[in-house]
Amino acid sequence: MKVLGLTGSIGMGKSTAANTFRRLRIPVFDADAAVHRLQGKGGAAVRPIEAAFPGTTKDGRLDREALRRRVLGDPAALTRLERIVHPLVRRAEFSFLAAARRRGEPIAVLDIPLLLETGGRRHVDQVIVVSAPPAVQRARVLTRRGMTEDRLQAILARQMPDALKRKKADHVVRTGLSRHAAQQHIRRIVRELRP
Repeated sequence: MKVLGLTGSIGMGKSTAANTFRRLRIPVFDADAAVHRLQGKGGAAVRPIEAAFPGTTKDGRLDREALRRRVLGDPAALTRLERIVHPLVRRAEFSFLAAARRRGEPIAVLDIPLLLETGGRRHVDQVIVVSAPPAVQRARVLTRRGMTEDRLQAILARQMPDALKRKKADHVVRTGLSRHAAQQHIRRIVRELRP
């Protein structure tokens, strides 16, 4: 089974790319969704996060805004949080891949925003980076509820620059031209990889 790592900075069109893979019947592991489950009611990350950051959970689930206030701008706190969450996400990823192998899937996709930043490159056969011009990226992100210019800059500071991601990629899917062009590129990648 070929394992593809799908990544890209915030606002680059990664979710749209992931949905294109799903429409092509390629199983996709969504790391962000896994994090939300782990931090949701009764999730495996809730108790360890509360122990490390008292007052950041409520009614058995993470209070995302309270946690954001605790870790934003504090690299040591962010590292502590990542040491709790990343191994749990990795375990969910292993379960996803094992199930895909049992079903005989020829290709599986790991949709991981910080794939390259967290050393995930060694766990995939090929890396696909979605990319768009900075003006398109900014316009997309600033339409999100609760997003501000300061929050966007804080997020971008944690992410590898887009130009460097593109250099590390096996495939670069440009999402700033048209959705159709990006989808066609993904279809070509799948055709090349399917046995």
